[in-house]
Amino acid sequence: MERVEQLFSGLWQDYIQRLCPSAAQVHDLLTEEEPLLNDHIALRTFNLPKVGLDRLAAPFIAIGYKPCGRYKFEAKKLYAEHFEHPNPLAPKVFISELMVGQFSSLLQQTVRDLVNQVPEQAMHDPAFLYGGRLWDLDYATYELLAAESEYAGWLAAHGFGANHFTVSINQLEQFTEVAEVNHLLRHNGFEINSSGGEVKGNPEVMLEQSSTMADRVEVGFTDGVYTIPGGFYEFAKRYPKEDGELYTGFVEASADKIFESTDAS
Repeated sequence: MERVEQLFSGLWQDYIQRLCPSAAQVHDLLTEEEPLLNDHIALRTFNLPKVGLDRLAAPFIAIGYKPCGRYKFEAKKLYAEHFEHPNPLAPKVFISELMVGQFSSLLQQTVRDLVNQVPEQAMHDPAFLYGGRLWDLDYATYELLAAESEYAGWLAAHGFGANHFTVSINQLEQFTEVAEVNHLLRHNGFEINSSGGEVKGNPEVMLEQSSTMADRVEVGFTDGVYTIPGGFYEFAKRYPKEDGELYTGFVEASADKIFESTDAS
């Protein structure tokens, strides 16, 4: 588990410093005697060979992770897979990629130009997973991409890093319901993603989720610093399957709404 902890430590530090500074406050609000258990992280990429889903999965597979589920998001033109480690305490990993070829020729060419700037060598060091942007980008290009695909704009601006971490509600003693956590967060000034309802999913699909709306963070572009949506914090409650083991997969309809936590308000 040492290599797992090392990789997730790098992801967490980048996440709370660059993408979601408020996560540290949420973490403090929910931490009890035991450290919080991270249910999963999510990573975003483009489905181009140099940076595709497989490239992001490789460092996790090298430390024991295995692919466990595939998902399609037709409206957002995304494909995703999730990965699990043999040790159930290790966080699950949800990696999505934008199906670039399904967008306008302008978006396709713009994204290809960005990805072409990525040094091949950078992709061989697992630290690229939390290395941020590996290309130059001006604000107008970010706006152009975001107008066609919020996901494309977000990824172009932030590059690689954890889009979100996820508190496992199952291990909390103080709270047993997602709605209770939402209430605490709202009371402390956090905005909850209400797309599709504040609590996404239900016991029938064996997973309930909610999330904060993304922090607004300052990002440096080639022509200045602008404030845009960053990362967010998610909360998940898993229900037992017929064999008594907790469900470990994801629910497409719920994940589809969770993606909207980074929409600009």
